[in-house]
This record gives sequence, structure tokens and C-alpha cells, in this order.
Amino acid sequence: MLSSKVILVTGACGLLGQQIVQEIVGQNGCVLATDTDTDKAESLFQALPSEQIQFVSMDITDAESVVRAIARGIKQFGAVDACVNAAYPRTASWGTPFEELEMEELQENLKLQLGGAIILSQRMMKHFVEQGHGNFIHLSSIMGVVAPKFENYEGTSMTSPIEYTAVKSGIISLTRWLAKYYKNKKIRINCVSPGGILDQQPESFLEKYRNSCTSKGMLDPTDVAGTVLFLLSDQSKYINGQNIVIDDGWSL
Repeated sequence: MLSSKVILVTGACGLLGQQIVQEIVGQNGCVLATDTDTDKAESLFQALPSEQIQFVSMDITDAESVVRAIARGIKQFGAVDACVNAAYPRTASWGTPFEELEMEELQENLKLQLGGAIILSQRMMKHFVEQGHGNFIHLSSIMGVVAPKFENYEGTSMTSPIEYTAVKSGIISLTRWLAKYYKNKKIRINCVSPGGILDQQPESFLEKYRNSCTSKGMLDPTDVAGTVLFLLSDQSKYINGQNIVIDDGWSL
């Protein structure tokens, strides 16, 4: 499906990023895996074929870091055909209750996630225009589509931060903006909005969340990666500017 394609994946050490990297390699694609966690990357990807994967330390908020990563991909594989943005940078105070938010931390998280997505897009689009084609996939969330179901969090220490909604809805909007801005350039920009990903959440939360779904409830990374692969492939070559929701009916 992805033979001869070279894909830059940000946040490659995260839950979704790891799965996306592995499945691209499984479909005979080449991956420029990027993250800020160099030590973790070395252990995660050492079992994958070295001729299909190259790890580069990269920060999506640093434009020059992105440029260096693209150059590394071109040197290693001859091109960078696509980008999947699975990065999820945040500060140590992430998840602070709404009533306790401070401007400094709020600004920092908006800069890291939404600002980073914009800077990454800027540099990737410049590269795609220069090479004459490109494919960009942002990862957003159902929290960028609908309001949280706060009752699901009752009795837990979990919450859905307001800045998360702001960031994820912003990513959906910037996806549409980019698709229109780069029309007739042979560049596609789409977005995938998953539901919750299973990651040791409390059982009480999982039960409430499942009651809003139609089949499974919380998702595994494999449930999301297939849609990303489809958007990376030529089978989706006329899908552009879209946000695809994968949430087992949670948002209905």
C-alpha cells in the first residue's frame, strides 16, 4: 500500500505514533520517525528494519529543527512524501482545573500544541511545494468536534482541559485552511479525530465512556492507524481538507 513512500511521523514515541510507525513499515513504507525523546526511540524502533526507518530528534515548535529533519529524510531516503503529526507536547501542569488556570501555563500549552502544529505545517508545506507534491495528516480528537461528557470523569482525577478543546478544534480548522490555501499544488491535507485511546484509565471512567459508544468503547492504537494508512495511500488521493472521526459512535 505504501511501497516507496517516505513518511515523516512526529510524536513517534507516543501511543499512536508508535503504532503508525510500525504499520507504515509493515506496508513497505519508509519512516522518518521524529520525537524529542531520543532514549525511548532507540528502544522502541531497534527491532524494525534499519533500511526502512530513521530516527531524528525534532521539536515541532522549532522551525529549524523541522527543516533539519526534512533534510535528513531527503539524505536518507531521497524524499519526504508525507507527514503525520502525532506529536502531543504539553507542560507538567497539563490538566489543571479550569478555575485554576494561569495565563503563563495556558499560553505555553497553546504554543506547544497549536503553535507547533502551525509551524510544522508551514515548514512541511514549503518542502511539499518545492518538490511538487505532498500529503499531510494532522491528528486531532473528538474533543475538537463536540463538547466533553464531563459526567464520564466523575469520581476520578481525570478531566478534559479547556485548552485541549481549543487546540484540537483549532487543528481541524487549520487543516481546512491549509487544504484551501494550497489548492492546485498537488498537496493534500487531512485530519483524523480519534475517540479516547485505552491507556490504564480508571474502570469507572471506562464503563461510563463505553455506555456512550456503539460497540467497543475506548480504542486501541490499531483502531486508528488503519485510517491514517488509508489517507497516506493513493486510494484516498481525492480526499482533501476532511476530518475523519473514529470514535465508535461516542459523538453521536
